[in-house]
Amino acid sequence: MRTLVSRLIHSTPPISRLNATAVRNLCTEPNKVDEPFKVEEAETVNVPPPPTEKLLVLGGNGFVGSHVCREALNHGLSVASLSRSGKSSLHDSWATDVIWYKGNLFSTDSLKEALNGVTAVISCVGGFGSNSYMYKIDGTANINAIRAASDQGVKRFVYISAADFGVVNYLLQGYYEGKRAAETELLTRFPYGGVILRPGFIHGTRTAGSMKIPLGVIGSPLEMVLQHAKPLTQIPLIGPLLTPPVNVIAVAKVAVRAATEPVFPPGILDVYGIQRYSQQHK
Repeated sequence: MRTLVSRLIHSTPPISRLNATAVRNLCTEPNKVDEPFKVEEAETVNVPPPPTEKLLVLGGNGFVGSHVCREALNHGLSVASLSRSGKSSLHDSWATDVIWYKGNLFSTDSLKEALNGVTAVISCVGGFGSNSYMYKIDGTANINAIRAASDQGVKRFVYISAADFGVVNYLLQGYYEGKRAAETELLTRFPYGGVILRPGFIHGTRTAGSMKIPLGVIGSPLEMVLQHAKPLTQIPLIGPLLTPPVNVIAVAKVAVRAATEPVFPPGILDVYGIQRYSQQHK
C-alpha cells in the first residue's frame, strides 16, 4: 500500500511544472489579441434621396405670386407655375428656377399637366375690372383649379383671398362674390388641407414693367398704427376699413408654411393671424 502511494506521488508532475507548461503553451500559441481586427467591407446600397415637395403657384407672375415663388425656392422646394406663354414675364434671376407650364386656369388639360407630381397648390390669382370679369377671375378660375387639384389627389391647397372691407364689398361686388365662392369650394373639397388667407391691403415693392412701385411707403406706417387698433374694426360701416395692411413677404411666408407644414391648421386666417404666423420661427 505504501509503495502504491509513493508511486502515485512521484508520477504526478509538480504544480510548478504544470504552470511552466501552461505558460510555455501560451507563449507558443499565436497572439490573436494583437492581430488587426478584420472587417468585411459592406456592400454599397444606393438609397434614393427623399422625395422633394413640388409646389404649384398659380399667378406666379403677379405681385404676391412672385414673392411666393421666391419664398418657396428659398426653402429648397421644387416650384412650378402656369402662364399663357409658358415662361415668366419677370426679369429676376430666380424666375428661371421655376418650372413654367403653358396654359390657363380654364383649360382642364393644361391644369392636369401642371398638377402632375404636385403635393400642394398656392393660388394667388385675382383681378379687377367689371363685375362679370372679376367673378370669372377671382371665382371661376380658382374654382376650376381647386376641383382639378382635388381630382388629382393634391394634399393641400392655399388660397390668397381678401379681407372684408364693409362698404367696399358692395363697390367691388364681383370681386368679393368670386372670392367667397372660391372659398366655399375650397372648404368643401379640402376640409383638412385647405387654408384661406384673408389679408387686407398688401404692401411691398411692386414691379410694373421696368418700374418699381414702393407700396411700403404707405403700407408700412399704416400697418404699424392699425395692427394695435383691432377693436376699431368692429365699428359699423367704417370699422373694416381700419383693417391693417400686411407686408407681401409676410403673406408669402405664411402661404408657403400653410402649403408645406402638415400640422398647419386648415380654415380661414385673417390679417392678424397672418402677422402672427409670419413672426413665428419654424
